[in-house]
Amino acid sequence: MNSHVFTFAGATLNALGSGALWWPEESLLCVSDLHLCKSERVARRSGQSLPPYETRDTLNRLTSDVAHTKPKVVVCLGDSFDDLTAAASLPEAERLWITRLQAGRRWIWIEGNHDPGPIAFGGDHLREAKFGPLIFRHIAQPDAMAEVSGHYHPKAHVQARGRRISRPAFLYDTERLILPAYGTYTGGLRSNSTVLESLMDPKALAILTGPVPTCVPMPR
Repeated sequence: MNSHVFTFAGATLNALGSGALWWPEESLLCVSDLHLCKSERVARRSGQSLPPYETRDTLNRLTSDVAHTKPKVVVCLGDSFDDLTAAASLPEAERLWITRLQAGRRWIWIEGNHDPGPIAFGGDHLREAKFGPLIFRHIAQPDAMAEVSGHYHPKAHVQARGRRISRPAFLYDTERLILPAYGTYTGGLRSNSTVLESLMDPKALAILTGPVPTCVPMPR
């Protein structure tokens, strides 16, 4: 399992190449912005057809991360579904898939802006959750400390062999950690965007996802 180990707010964490966050001490796996059933929501709202395979692809990767880490706790950090109608329309096979993933562990659905309020799936439905020194919520708060959030789908770039490589990325400084989007059909916001530059400390770091997670100063 490819990962980059780092310390945040006194916790030793693993940024997995998939975009998931693994906290061995708490046996906690965290993923953000799954956006399940996005193709259904796009078709319903715009009539545009996307290949309807993203939910299974996302769940396949999540299944792999769960199998490797065997967490006691899974935190889905908001926008797990592309909207509440999408959550209600999830096919039965995928519903059962999620139920199997939940079996034997605590599963926390954090409320996102795309999926506010309880959804019809097992587990705990919370606005935010606290474990040890860390607080988990969907959208970063300007005055937060030891905060783990998602929402912005950050991505960053590096120069390698004369090429510019851009990938989803974890961003972190002394006060906050922002996770990349985990879902298959999710775009990204560059780390040098105004909103991310305003949230992150000048000495913030970025961990690019992929086969070899790579930590670099946050590109600005």
